This record gives sequence, C-alpha cells and structure tokens, in this order.
Amino acid sequence: MSEFNETAVRLPLLALRGLVVFPKTVASFDVARKKSSNALKAAMDRDQLLFVATQKDFYKEEPDEKDLYEIGTVVRIKQVLKVSDNVIKVLVEGLYRAKRLTFKNGTHYLVADVLKCEEKEITNREVYKESLLRRIKTRFKSYAAVLPNIAPDVLMTVENGSDIGFLCDYIAYNVPAPFDDKQYVLEQTSVSKRAKILLQMLQKEREITEIDRKINEKTRAALDEAQKQYYLREQMKVISTELYGDDSADEIDEYYAKLNKLEAESEVKDAISIHISKLSKMPQGSHEGTVERNYLDMCLALPWKKSTPVFSDLVKAEKILNRDIYGMQKVKERILELLSVFKLSGEIKGQIICLVGPPGVGKTSIGKTIAECMGRKFARISLGGVHDEAEIRGHRKTYIGAMPGKIINALKQAGSSNPLILLDEVDKLGSDYKGDPSSALLEV
Repeated sequence: MSEFNETAVRLPLLALRGLVVFPKTVASFDVARKKSSNALKAAMDRDQLLFVATQKDFYKEEPDEKDLYEIGTVVRIKQVLKVSDNVIKVLVEGLYRAKRLTFKNGTHYLVADVLKCEEKEITNREVYKESLLRRIKTRFKSYAAVLPNIAPDVLMTVENGSDIGFLCDYIAYNVPAPFDDKQYVLEQTSVSKRAKILLQMLQKEREITEIDRKINEKTRAALDEAQKQYYLREQMKVISTELYGDDSADEIDEYYAKLNKLEAESEVKDAISIHISKLSKMPQGSHEGTVERNYLDMCLALPWKKSTPVFSDLVKAEKILNRDIYGMQKVKERILELLSVFKLSGEIKGQIICLVGPPGVGKTSIGKTIAECMGRKFARISLGGVHDEAEIRGHRKTYIGAMPGKIINALKQAGSSNPLILLDEVDKLGSDYKGDPSSALLEV
C-alpha cells in the first residue's frame, strides 16, 4: 500500500441500500446479497472491520464503483444472526468516516482502500459553540414535538449531549429523512458546516411532518365521519329489522342504489336523498311513509337526462306522412312547413299544433306520425271530462292518495325528457268549484 497514505487500509466493502451508518452509532441491517454476505464473512475472519457505503440507486442489484458514494463509514461488527438461508441480520458499531480511494469488484466480494477523514473542529469562541449546541437541541425538540413515536432514549441522549459533531451524526441517523440527505451530512468533515446542514434538514423535516400530520388528521376525520354514518345506518337497520322485519332496511338500500344509478343533476339527487333519509326514519306502516314512497318511485322513474336525438329530414318525413296518411294534402303540407321552420331555426321550443276535426278522422294517428317524423317519443293525454286542475298539475304531497299530474305521467310513460305529447279532447275540459283545468294547462 505504498501508493497511499500510511493510514490507508484495505477492507471488505458492503453496499447499503437506503441506509446511512454514522460514526459512534449502532446500526442494524439485513444482508441478503451474495457478495455482501461474502464481504461480511471476510471481515469476520480478519479483525471484524468493514467499510460500509450507501449506493446511490436503491434498486441497483449489482452496484459498481460509480454507483456508490465515496464517503462511507468504517464499522466494527458486533453481532451476526442468521435469520434464514439467504438473510443475515447484522449489528455494527460505526467507528469513523472514511473516503474510498480505490475500488475492486472481486469475484466473491467488493474491496476498497479507505482513508480516515479527519474532522475539522470548531475553532470559534466557546460562546459560539454553546449557541450552536442550544440551537441544535431546540430545533430537535421542536421537530420531536411533531414526530410521532420517537424513542425516549434518543431524546435523552440529545438532551445530555455536549459534543456537537456526535450530536449531528446521532440526530441525522435517528431522523426519518431521505438517505441522500443523511449522506450529505455524513460527507461533511467540518463540524460547523455539518451542524448548519443538520439545522436546515430538521426545519425541512418538521414542515413536511406537520403537513403529513394535518393531511392524516383530515383523512382520519373524514373516515371517522363515514364510519359513524355507516355505524348509525347499521343500527337503524337492526332496529328496523326487529320492529318491522327485513323489508324496511332492504327498501332503503334499494332506494340509495337506484339514486346512485340515476342520471340527474346534483341538486335533484340531493333533494331525493333528503326524502330517502326521511323515509328511513318513518315507521313501516305510516301514511306519510306511503306518500314518500310514491314520491320517490316517481322521481326515480322520471327520465331526467334521457332524451332522444331530434332530426328534421324533410324528405324522409314526407315519405312517412304519405305512408301513414291518405289524402289530407293541406294537413301534410302544414306539418312539413312546421318541420321546415324547426329545421331552419333550431331554437324554437314549445311548438303547438292544433288539430281540429270530427271523431275518427285520424287526429291521434297524425300525432303519432309527427313524432316519428321528428324522432321523438310519443305520449297521449286524454283530457275529456277532466274538471280538476290537480289532474294536470298533480296533487299536494300531503294528501292521502296524492298522485302526479298527467304531464309528469306522460314523461314517465314516454321514457324521454323531450317527447311529443298529444293533448287529446282538449275541447272537452270542464271547470267547477275545484278549479279550472284549462288555466292549469295554460301554465303547463
């Protein structure tokens, strides 16, 4: 070894993944790779000294010279325990920093010539050392306050320590920081610079830990609330089952399942969810429960976002009209005019056609044909003899036997939100003391 400084030594090299060993600290790690096991055995056969260096890429299986940091630690092997056929657990004690001078990738294990790194002590006044020591302890206490499950012996060692260099190494080893940050601390031979880097690392780790803690608290609160709601719902199911059998709980679950599948605006879903919640709190046989069930059944059956694509192919429409309607040229021409205007504007809404004629001439059939020409669903509402405006607008939900109006029923029957609705026998509407259905129809 004449080409090296007289203090350089040749030692077996063991590559560590995701771990940095510091001087004057005791570290434990598992050895599984073949070359690492051989390096361990070679060190045990000699004086139990080993050079450990961290590899830059955690996933590198066979690290080479460029894959390892130059600065590592010379350690003494304290204990070796065979865990399984391929895994050995090792306990080592860090002795001193060392720089790798040469690297040899042997057949059985890695070998390196290493030179001890001499530490540059702080030469400032004692008051500066005391100030730096206090800052390190204060910053570590501040960090330990937000770090969960920190070992009491670590706190005690830091509190009673007076060697700044040792404290920097000890704290850096026990802080759950990334291994490359720890490696940066290990590479500092100047105690003063090492302390400043450690203070920055502690500040960064404290901020990261606080952010993680806040995120975890919010996540836990959300989970706790969800678990609370689930627990209460399960309790209500059990109570409902005991009182009324299994049907009530299953019914509420079925309503929620239908609501999740419903294609509607969020405001509509929120309103329906409120009514399902009301129903879940009602006794099984109450009259109000029956009203809520009818209301929910109708709301969940309506085509909120289901619509048919409307087209205005005049040539095809004319063929359909000639196919279904014999004669009536003026009627067919008027329908084609209406479809032409609809095609040209595209913005017209609520178009109304009034079909007049004696019974049996085909007014209802013409309505079906127009719906086919436009590609819309068809629904028919018979208004003959209707004298109650509630049949048009729907009954108040508070009434027993309350039902929706004929318009809403037509939408449900058509299964589309843009059907063509035929108001049949509109001239037969009657009015009495209950109201005027024609006025309600005008509003619709």
